[in-house]
Amino acid sequence: MSDKNTNPNVRTYNGKELAGYLTGLAGQNIIYNVISAGLMYYFQSVIFLPAMAYTTIVAIARVWDAINDPMMGTIVDKTHTKYGKCKPYLLYVPAIVLVITCLCFFNKQYSSALPMTEKVLIIAWAGISYIMWGMSYTAGDIPLWGVTSLMTEDAKDRAKVLSLARIVANVGAIGMLVQFLAAPLQGTVANLYYKVKGIDIIANPELELNNATQLQYSFIFIAVIITVFACILFQFSGLSVKEKVQQQTEEKPSMGQNFKTMWNCKPFRQLLISGVLRSPIQLLSTVALSLVMYYFFDNDAGKALAGENGLNITLVIQVLVLAAGIFGGMIAASAVTPAIARKFEKKSLYNFYSVIGAIPFGLVFVAYLVFGESLKSSLPVSLLLGVIFFAASWAMGGLNVLQSIMIADCVDYEEYHNGNRPDGVFFSGQSFITKLSAGIATIIQGIVFTVVKFSGDNVNAVNDALANGTAHFSSNYKTYAAAMFFLVAVPPMIGMILSAIPTWKYALPNDEHKRILASLVEKRHADETSDEVTEEADTQA
Repeated sequence: MSDKNTNPNVRTYNGKELAGYLTGLAGQNIIYNVISAGLMYYFQSVIFLPAMAYTTIVAIARVWDAINDPMMGTIVDKTHTKYGKCKPYLLYVPAIVLVITCLCFFNKQYSSALPMTEKVLIIAWAGISYIMWGMSYTAGDIPLWGVTSLMTEDAKDRAKVLSLARIVANVGAIGMLVQFLAAPLQGTVANLYYKVKGIDIIANPELELNNATQLQYSFIFIAVIITVFACILFQFSGLSVKEKVQQQTEEKPSMGQNFKTMWNCKPFRQLLISGVLRSPIQLLSTVALSLVMYYFFDNDAGKALAGENGLNITLVIQVLVLAAGIFGGMIAASAVTPAIARKFEKKSLYNFYSVIGAIPFGLVFVAYLVFGESLKSSLPVSLLLGVIFFAASWAMGGLNVLQSIMIADCVDYEEYHNGNRPDGVFFSGQSFITKLSAGIATIIQGIVFTVVKFSGDNVNAVNDALANGTAHFSSNYKTYAAAMFFLVAVPPMIGMILSAIPTWKYALPNDEHKRILASLVEKRHADETSDEVTEEADTQA
């Protein structure tokens, strides 16, 4: 990215700042996936919390986020330092996130046979650590996205950084490796544990860790390593970004005023409601991992891929196709959507993705009903499923990019009409949508898994049966499989359709935003010129 711009008065970021920002964002999204995908799987399949227990935890956390996110946005917008209002948080928050993320995994295994006090303490630790993580993550997430509207005054450069940010955010999938590596490496981690403790298993076989405990220790070990790596990357954002857009007003609205601002800004309100209605699409990234782990890997990726007669090439291809479908569509859409949005009305493109994107989500469940076991046993059918997932994730990725770009436009809209630039508050809305979406998805997942009894001790029993080779998935194989395919298909399809309702008559068309942005740039530089003339006159006097 060059510092040069066709308009010399427009300030924007350089290549070093952009690279540092994107590196930090990649790290932050790895952490997000360690929690959003890894921790939920950990709760369900590693320490065996009842489905309704972690569902309740997530529900409480989301209620708190409804207050905490705008609160943090208000704090960011009231921050005035020599570095700006977002950069200070990006400097100091990564270390806090590192500690709390690790604490989330340091818990005991749940069992219905435990005393009630111990069961309560296990659930309480899970709930408190998860809520604390959400608060610390918010303290970094809002400034990280809010700073994009402060890094440049140019609309194309802003769209570029947001598009690249959404592409790089998919690097966060590295955080999901914690699920896939835990089982294959649990023996190695257990041997490391014995070595550190000085335990001779041959002489003391009674001290050998059982399968569930080995898996837990392996999960913790990998989660900590990935989190440390991710937080190092996250730190680059604070060290690199510079805020180029200066707020012209000294007004410091209260949190109550900011809530009012968020709701009274019609285009932002429309996006906020639309994002909440679209929440179930997060099931694609959360339940899809459990689906792959249980349906294709029998909950042990290493063992399944190794096969009985060497590497299972067919399964490798199937999983790569599914991964390309689930993540490839999001990456591709993130790359091309900003260019498409420059040629078409953003509102029309947003609604197109919402309505048409619902179709492939629905087709995922139809494919399961039609092909059943062939999805696993037939490579051509797996390829078809991969194509369907690609189309679904394309719509999801395109909507994510458009949402960020349109929220940044809303910041300009608010500054133009009311003289206040609520970067932190408005991007707290995006953070709220992201976490609420994950919360609603987890609640739906918890309810469905509770209904089919894929919860608590039953999950432990399924894992043991799979590890011992005494059962394929479980005696309730078809029920569990159908539940997972239902979750990644039907609720997201409904959410996509509903999300188009609030934005069908979106209040900030492209031409209006172009006019607003040009007026703001002209005003900022006119004010600066006036200030310089006044300062020069004072000096001469």
